Amino acid sequence: MTARIGVVTFPGSLDDRDTQRAIRLAGAEPVALWHKDKDLKQVDAVVLCGGFSYGDYLRAGAIARFSPVMEPLIEQAKAGLPVLGICNGFQILTEAHLLPGAMLGNDHLHFICRDQKLRVENAETSWTSDYRAGQEIHIPLKNMDGRYVADDRTLAELEAEGRVAFRYLDVNPNGSLNDIAGITNAAGNVVGLMPHPEHAVEPLIGTGRTDGLPFFTSILKKLVNA
Repeated sequence: MTARIGVVTFPGSLDDRDTQRAIRLAGAEPVALWHKDKDLKQVDAVVLCGGFSYGDYLRAGAIARFSPVMEPLIEQAKAGLPVLGICNGFQILTEAHLLPGAMLGNDHLHFICRDQKLRVENAETSWTSDYRAGQEIHIPLKNMDGRYVADDRTLAELEAEGRVAFRYLDVNPNGSLNDIAGITNAAGNVVGLMPHPEHAVEPLIGTGRTDGLPFFTSILKKLVNA
């Protein structure tokens, strides 16, 4: 049976079609989920894609967190459902308290769009097992509110427990503390990151590399072997 991975579209989402394409290229079936859906259509995993849900009013992700689809998503994520939040999706995951910390405006107060070098810090999550720890990859980055912050205790816990999933290399593009580009929950089923792996799955787009594809092959292998 083909693994089914849901992609949630909120008003203002930009990258839902790109994410569906990446899932399809990896060999899974993308399932479109609308923000007003009150069930997840029995999908095996969910991706919260990038964009500017609800225009980023109040705070990025703050309104989307209360969309009807989030109620079953939060419940099932806590029970082990794999969830990936990309950019705005990462912001939504912090607002929903599925991941700790918060996302603030970039320290230079400008929107940024660039190819970004990252180091894989944790290759044991549901979404990163096709990488190796210490691997350096290039993933497109585009955001206005990408500065990851957390209190000292939370940062210490993330570092001590190996829950920093990705770290910026060469340059910190937005002022994120500890150069954090992505994190995971303790169980490893929920991952959030600011860069966009769905834009790096074919050699003719994005960085011209396929460094983002392992996100989607990782979860496929996880689901097939479950």
